[in-house]
Amino acid sequence: MKIWVDADACPNVIREILFRAAGRWKVEVTLVANQPQRTPNSPWINAIQVAQGFDVADNEIVQRLSAGDLVITADIPLAAEVIEKGGTALNPRGERYTEQNIRARLNMRDFMETLRSSGVQTGGPPTLNQSDRKRFADQLDRFLAGHRRQTS
Repeated sequence: MKIWVDADACPNVIREILFRAAGRWKVEVTLVANQPQRTPNSPWINAIQVAQGFDVADNEIVQRLSAGDLVITADIPLAAEVIEKGGTALNPRGERYTEQNIRARLNMRDFMETLRSSGVQTGGPPTLNQSDRKRFADQLDRFLAGHRRQTS
């Protein structure tokens, strides 16, 4: 099992949580991005820089993903592909995407895109706060503990 990070838009505080978890749980964490990524010196942490372009990092993650892997992303279409391929997707706010909720998320994303393209100002997501960070860390630990139980 590996953790893949859609790193271009992943907040630094979430990266730090992932870096600590990599060493604590001895799980490989790979950042995938269009830009060079700074990572701590660790046998558990890697970075892959992909070419510039729309969805290039997402496509790289999907190509390398194995069933059972975890992907950290706020990108709903990427999360849908991860689920389709047998992986788990978790956003930086600690919200897990599932087969049950991904279709509704895609529909809402498309609706909001339609509003924006017609000139409606929809605003962005709220700033990541302390409860979001805690929810993310808790969900990550829950996933890793569950995976460890399954493989033991």
